[in-house]
Amino acid sequence: MAISLASLKRRSDPKPPRLMCYGTAGIGKTTLGTEAPAPVFLQTEDSAVDVPTFGLLRSYDQVMEAVASLYAEQHDFQTVVLDSLDWLEPLLWAETCRLNSWASIEAPGYGKGYIAALDQWRALLDGLNALRDERGMGVILIAHCEIKRFDSPETEPYDRYQIKLQPRASALVQEHVDAVLFANYRVSTVKTELGFNKKAVRGVSGGDRLLHTNERPAFLAKNRFALPDSMPLSWPALAAAIPFYANQAAQPAAAE
Repeated sequence: MAISLASLKRRSDPKPPRLMCYGTAGIGKTTLGTEAPAPVFLQTEDSAVDVPTFGLLRSYDQVMEAVASLYAEQHDFQTVVLDSLDWLEPLLWAETCRLNSWASIEAPGYGKGYIAALDQWRALLDGLNALRDERGMGVILIAHCEIKRFDSPETEPYDRYQIKLQPRASALVQEHVDAVLFANYRVSTVKTELGFNKKAVRGVSGGDRLLHTNERPAFLAKNRFALPDSMPLSWPALAAAIPFYANQAAQPAAAE
């Protein structure tokens, strides 16, 4: 069939979102996933979650089998949560090495192992996209963060929070999600006089946990939902700002 203007379409109903949440240790990334609608966890790290889970998945094949079961079998789960991407990555490297008979992901040299591993990443992301597109499931990917130097073409290099993944894998995952959310505590600075015209600056946390949604020099973030730059780290606050969940919440009232 030839493409013509008659084939143009406009997407009317939003799809479930694909979210990545990364941040500092213990801030509540996993808890955010447990609060999503009807979640089921794909656990690659051993954490205690009081929601349905396949248990600790110890190989890339087990992760893919879990995704396949969610695709093929009947269930009422509405959100798949992968916890976490950086603990999954060594499993993915091991599978890449097995397929290529390599002793390690560094064996082929010149970063070729990490490039080959992108095929496994794409297969996983395709599976998660199928859960979203054909089973109507939201996707939440959880990751830890690390502080690394960022080489900006516009300024001198500086340190910032980044996703704790191999850079090529991190870029690929970012392309596939609708939002990259950075979770951190609200931090302010206090200057202390030390005498002799010297001052010390220290960071003070107010305890407030925030989700940052747009990129800043200090961290990586993005979103396709016009979210506020920062918002409370809570599922109700996040869901209220995402069209798919906001529309669902409005439907019962509209029906009445």
